[in-house]
Amino acid sequence: MKKPEVILFDVNETLLDLAPLKNSINKALENEYAAEIWFSKLLHYSLVETISDSYHDFSEIGAAVMKMISGNFGKSFTNVEMRDILKPVSELQAYDEVPKALKELKGLNFKLIAFSNGKPEVLKRQLDFAGIDGSFDHIISVEECKKYKPHPEAYKYVLEKTGFKADEAMMVAAHGWDVAGAGRVGLQTTFVKRKGKLVFPLAEKPTYQVEKISELADIL
Repeated sequence: MKKPEVILFDVNETLLDLAPLKNSINKALENEYAAEIWFSKLLHYSLVETISDSYHDFSEIGAAVMKMISGNFGKSFTNVEMRDILKPVSELQAYDEVPKALKELKGLNFKLIAFSNGKPEVLKRQLDFAGIDGSFDHIISVEECKKYKPHPEAYKYVLEKTGFKADEAMMVAAHGWDVAGAGRVGLQTTFVKRKGKLVFPLAEKPTYQVEKISELADIL
């Protein structure tokens, strides 16, 4: 198998721990499953936007979905309250192994790209807050192509923008849908087995599966 030259990293739940955001949502809606429902609906409606040839940024969709589901929990929030509930998305810590793992991969001369569905300003604030923004050669949001992952055009856009071919790239993600999408356009893939995350059985198996990103340097 050809060794990749560039590694694309999903951000939320792959590099950054979403626990503070989930706790905020669960507390606001007074339900331990509320955040999982919210995140699933966020992904669902981002794809509705893409499939129906529309585009609103990820933060807008996130707020809209929060408004949608809040009634199911007997709650109602003002726009200011909604912003406060979702504010922790910009204040997430990297998983413990991530900073060192990225540094090791940079030391092996891989090009590293952060590639997220998040809006550009939020994405940059997230990586800066976590202290890992300097690890990446490129920080790219789907807002540049207005097609949400896992649409094929999202991955193709990043490759075209950075000058790499599909067989020169690897996608690293803790989401089965992201790994499936990247694999189907010819990228190598690594699935990070974060708690509660599973691969999609109807997609081809990831090229690699790891418990932590720190395993990648040894593998590659």
